[in-house]
Amino acid sequence: MEYIYMVQQALVWIITIFWIYQFIISICSLVKLKEKPIIEEKVNRFMAIIPAHNEENVIGPLVKSLREQRYPKEYFDIYVIADNCTDRTAEIAKREGAIVYKRFDEKNKTKGHALKWFLDQKIKEDAPYDAFCIFDADNIVDKNFLKAMNKKLCQGEEVVQGYRDIKNPTDSWVTAGYAIFYWTMNRFYHLARYNVGLSPLINGTGFMVKFDVIKPDGWDTNTLTEDIEFSLKRIIKGKKLGWATNAIVYDEQPVGFKQSWKQRTRWTVGHIQCLEEYTKPLATAIKEHKTLMNFDGLLYLIGTLPMFVLTLILLLINFIIFAANGMTAVDLIVNCLRYFIPTFLLPIFTALLIMALDKKPIKSMLKGLICYPLFLGSWLVINFKCLFKRDTSWDKIEHVRNINIHEA
Repeated sequence: MEYIYMVQQALVWIITIFWIYQFIISICSLVKLKEKPIIEEKVNRFMAIIPAHNEENVIGPLVKSLREQRYPKEYFDIYVIADNCTDRTAEIAKREGAIVYKRFDEKNKTKGHALKWFLDQKIKEDAPYDAFCIFDADNIVDKNFLKAMNKKLCQGEEVVQGYRDIKNPTDSWVTAGYAIFYWTMNRFYHLARYNVGLSPLINGTGFMVKFDVIKPDGWDTNTLTEDIEFSLKRIIKGKKLGWATNAIVYDEQPVGFKQSWKQRTRWTVGHIQCLEEYTKPLATAIKEHKTLMNFDGLLYLIGTLPMFVLTLILLLINFIIFAANGMTAVDLIVNCLRYFIPTFLLPIFTALLIMALDKKPIKSMLKGLICYPLFLGSWLVINFKCLFKRDTSWDKIEHVRNINIHEA
């Protein structure tokens, strides 16, 4: 029994220190720092790249929002990769002014494969671009996106994540859950780390990459979460990623729980793939570069599933000690509440703080705030399921909200 007590205390300390660290870093999002100086004043040439599979419902407003950028039209081109499309995606994209590349490969049809196929061609052509931005077909883009990313390039940034907002946050409690989650990540993860000199992460869509960065190896990702994989590979090399709060992209999220479950399952499986592939390289990078940035990258990787497993083990140990009459029922309840309250209730108050700071509408999000613990709890169930059963197939998320830029 003494050994079980020792394990319990060790786990308590590990989990507590982990969350104290996260809290301290999050506070750094409240500090406004002086902007980086301009290294080279230049109007850079951009590719706006949109991988799309059967997205005829949403591709038009996205291309239109890109055409309406407050950026010199001759300095950017819009490319749509019509990936295994059987609908009018290519036709609509071309009509709206995009350059369309059609790709047919039933075996390799993920976003990562589409990007590799397209970018390999542009590298081979030695295409005359300074950088490219990646968007999902359901996005709409703020008019100042390219202008903001150009400034980041002029400041010497090479890979920069934009602010990922939601275009349908009030459609359902599920979309509200996504919105709160991304607003939290935007401020307390990405902005906080950028402020303190650590590295944010690429977050799926609305990000910019300097073209020279990928020329040696192309777009080389293999997991279901190519954004996180790309980020971790940069961090392993000792390269920080940038953050642009005013480069805003609006993203459509699944309205129904079933689609959300599938999407978040895919993300969790991709995270596990990254965990298996990059934990050791990140640990090696810590030893090689001796920077907090590499350590922070490792903490991100182990902060979801491994920390979740440790918490489950700790809760199980508490029940074992209780069953052996090593603690009272009151002590058991208190110990469990130490983890249930921060996991399910504290995020609501955190969300309210972020919504106040970022001037997000609170009244229309009340239902989503109340249901946010359910959204997070379902994600924990997904994590648990993926520990034992992992489906690596790719299921398309249907996008149907035909929203124009002025409606976002």
